[in-house]
Amino acid sequence: MSGPASVALLGTSADPPTRGHQALLEGLLGLYPRVATWASDNPMKDHGAPLEQRAALLAAVVAAIGDPRLELVQELSSPWAITTLERAAQHWPATQLVFVVGSDLAGQIPRWRKAEQVLRRCRLAVVPRSGWPLDEPQLQALRHLGGVVEELPLRIPATTSSQVRRQPARDQVAAAAWPLVLQHNLYGLSAHP
Repeated sequence: MSGPASVALLGTSADPPTRGHQALLEGLLGLYPRVATWASDNPMKDHGAPLEQRAALLAAVVAAIGDPRLELVQELSSPWAITTLERAAQHWPATQLVFVVGSDLAGQIPRWRKAEQVLRRCRLAVVPRSGWPLDEPQLQALRHLGGVVEELPLRIPATTSSQVRRQPARDQVAAAAWPLVLQHNLYGLSAHP
C-alpha cells in the first residue's frame, strides 16, 4: 500500500452509515497509518438526511471504532473531489494522499470535475464492491488520465445506504449510528421491527 507519510481519505454520503462503511474504515486502518473520513453531498445523488445529521452519524461510527489513527475531518467535505484534495493537501502537507472510492464509482471518475487534476493530486485506491466489478478498461481510462490506481484487498459487506433508504433494515445500519437514527427519526427506521 502506501508509506508511513500517507493518509487514506474516505468521503461518503453516510446516508446512513452502514455496516459496510464501518468495515471499510476498519479495513483501511489495517492498510494505512492514518485514515480520515467525512460526510459529504454527492452532486449525483439525492440525500435522505441533511449533511449535518449525516456527519453526526458518521462521527458516532468513528467514535465507536475508537482508533486514534482514524479521524472525522468534516472540513474536507465538498461535493467536488478536487476541492477535498486541495483542502487535504493544506491539512497534511508533505503527505501522500490516498483517495479511496468504491468500484461502483471508478467508471464515473473520468467525468468528474477536473478529473485529471484529481488523479494527479493523489493515489487512487479502489475498494471492490459486490455487483460492481472493476474491469481493465476502467483502470486504463484512469491511468490514461494520469492516475496511479491500486485495488485494495478488502472484503466489505454488500450493504449500501441507498438500499437501506429503499428498504429500511436496522441490521444494515452501523450499530453506533442507530441511536441517532432513532433520535432524529431518519430513514423510516424505528425501534420496533
